[in-house]
Amino acid sequence: MAEAPAAEVAVFIRPGSTAGEIARLLREKEIIRSKVVFELYARIKNLDKNLQAGEYIFSPNQSVPEIVAKLVRGDVKTYSFTIPEGYTVEQIASMLAKMGLVDEEKFLQLAREGDFPYSFLQGGENANYRLEGFLFPDTYNVPKGLTEEKIIELMLRRFAEVYTPELRRRATYLGFTDREIITLASIIEKEAKLDAERPLVSAVFHNRLERNMRLQSCATVQYLLEEPKEVLTYDDLNIESPYNTYRHEGLPPGPIGSPGRASIEAALYPSDVPYLYFVAKKDGSHIFSTTLTEHNRAKAKYLH
Repeated sequence: MAEAPAAEVAVFIRPGSTAGEIARLLREKEIIRSKVVFELYARIKNLDKNLQAGEYIFSPNQSVPEIVAKLVRGDVKTYSFTIPEGYTVEQIASMLAKMGLVDEEKFLQLAREGDFPYSFLQGGENANYRLEGFLFPDTYNVPKGLTEEKIIELMLRRFAEVYTPELRRRATYLGFTDREIITLASIIEKEAKLDAERPLVSAVFHNRLERNMRLQSCATVQYLLEEPKEVLTYDDLNIESPYNTYRHEGLPPGPIGSPGRASIEAALYPSDVPYLYFVAKKDGSHIFSTTLTEHNRAKAKYLH
C-alpha cells in the first residue's frame, strides 16, 4: 500500500528569532530530525543570520537545505483579501480584523491620525478619517505578522499608482484639490451602479456645485448611519453633520468610501450634459433631469 503523503505544517517564526530558536521550533513540529544538523548547516553556509521571520508552510519530507533556502528567501504564506469599491475605512478594518491580519482599533487610529508621506493626503483635518477614500479597492496578498502600517502603506501605494500625475493635473485644472476630487469620486461610487452612468452622475454633481446648489446625495447621509437603510427618513435627512449634503452646500469634509478607478475618472471627466437631478430605478439605473418639474415627474413614476 502506498504511503500517505506527509501532512504540511504551518510554523510562525517570530521576528528576531535566532537560528537555534528556529531549529528548536522546527524540531518540536517534527519538520527536522536534528536541531544540531540544522544549525550547523545554516552556520557553515553563513546563512544563520539571514533566516527571515513569518508564517511558513513546511512538509516533514523537506531536506534541511530546502528548509533553510525557504527561510532565507522569506517564502512565507500569504493571505489574499479584496477591498470592494465603496468600502469605508471602518468596513476595511472590520474585514481585516476578522481575518486576523490587523488589530481593528490600531488600524482605525492610523486611518484617523497616521502620518503617511503622500501629498494627496493633505487636508482632511475635519474628516472622520484622514485616510478615508485613499485605501484603494483592490486585491492584496500579505503575510501574517505584517504591521497595520505596512498594510495601509500597500493600499496607499496602490492608490498612488492609479491616481497618476496626469489625473492630479486634471483635478487642478478643474479647480479641485486631490481630496476634493476623491470626495466627489466616492459619492459617485456610491450613487452610480452602472459604469456607463458614472460620468452622468458626475455631471449632475459638477453642475450643482457650479450653481451653489446642495448636492443632496443620499449616500452622504447613509455614511452617517450605523447601518444603511433602503429608504431614508425625514429625520435622517436632517442629521446635523458637515457630511450631510442635504443640509450643507458644497462637498463633505472628506470621502465617504474608497472609490474605484472608474469613479475617479468620472469625477475628473464628467459628461457634457445639463442635468441637475437623477432618480434611481429599481434596476439600478437612473433617470436624469434638467428641471425640477422633470425630476418630480420621474420621482412620481419610479419611486411609487
